[in-house]
Amino acid sequence: MSFDKSSYFWKPGVDYRAHPEHYRVGKGEQGVLICEPYKSEIGINWRFKTKAIALESAQKIFAQFLSYLDKDEFVGADMARKYLQMGYTRARRYANYRGGRKYDPAKDYAQFEFGTGEEEKAEAAKIFHGFWKQAEATEKYAALKKSWKQNRG
Repeated sequence: MSFDKSSYFWKPGVDYRAHPEHYRVGKGEQGVLICEPYKSEIGINWRFKTKAIALESAQKIFAQFLSYLDKDEFVGADMARKYLQMGYTRARRYANYRGGRKYDPAKDYAQFEFGTGEEEKAEAAKIFHGFWKQAEATEKYAALKKSWKQNRG
């Protein structure tokens, strides 16, 4: 696999609160594990081991999302939205594949058998999906995102 770090928008070491002009919305969850201080602020609440833990996690992250919106802090709101999306995608991965592993490195990265995961993770995924879609449907967020993408990418 080849990856060109120099062309990747998100850079470690950048304080995206102090320098929001460096932030790009990107696709899906891009940048979610790099953008500080949001990674540390939001990531500490990101959990999906059980349905109850996922509910508490998604509620906390959604509250952070709303708090960032209240402060017109689009980057924080977008990062919180990405964590909600990532809660969904990661929980689904664990629901679909035992141990959350999709590919077997011992067998030239052949795909593991689908449907061997945990049902509880499917429930966790549903919770995150609901909060993720609620965040995306928030009018203020949608307007800020549209403006941000038009002006900054």
